[in-house]
Amino acid sequence: MGDFIEIEVYTQLARVGKALANPVRLRLLDLLERGESDVDSLAETAGVSLKNTSAQLRQLRDANLVRSRRQGTHIYYSLAGPEVSQLLGTLQSCAETRLADLRLAVGDLLGDPESLRPVTVEELQSHLDDPGVLVLDVRPARDYARGHVPGAVSLPAAEISEKMGGIPRDVEIIAYCDGPYCVLSPDAVRSLRRSGLSARPLDGGMTRWQRAGMRIATGDEDGPAAP
Repeated sequence: MGDFIEIEVYTQLARVGKALANPVRLRLLDLLERGESDVDSLAETAGVSLKNTSAQLRQLRDANLVRSRRQGTHIYYSLAGPEVSQLLGTLQSCAETRLADLRLAVGDLLGDPESLRPVTVEELQSHLDDPGVLVLDVRPARDYARGHVPGAVSLPAAEISEKMGGIPRDVEIIAYCDGPYCVLSPDAVRSLRRSGLSARPLDGGMTRWQRAGMRIATGDEDGPAAP
């Protein structure tokens, strides 16, 4: 009887592992760290068919990793709780430590992270009130409005080239985007450096900032105008 009960415990734990054992589902969970989203938007951003996206979200909901609500003809999904985000962070950290193939894949995606000298969440937190530091949120404006680092300036990556001349030359720039595998901030930092500006990316982006429990501003709160 005891062995049966023990197996049942591990069977339930395995439900979470099974739900995570799919690259599309992991991608969808990463996207939901930005906040609630409807199925159509998730499918478009993930580059996955609407049918497949809906099927994978149902698997995540069955494992209680996401929750859903209906509004009119749309179904909206969100992470089931902050512990899901923490689980994703632990999974990513463990995998990056143990899997050389993952480290190579991340390097191919983002380039050499050490050459960019990324800033940690703790470092950024200590510099938020420093007038010599300019924090740039290079995500699309809609993501900035949904939640951003307090005091950050919204400057979407697509607009950096045309607005480069308005960026002060005497500040240290810290740029961030969504999460640890987002290419926008590394690319932005390289572009800024080519123009002679001092710039570094935030390690882990907005996702790591949230996971660390740091304060998040919304709308135009605490956000000065773009250069």
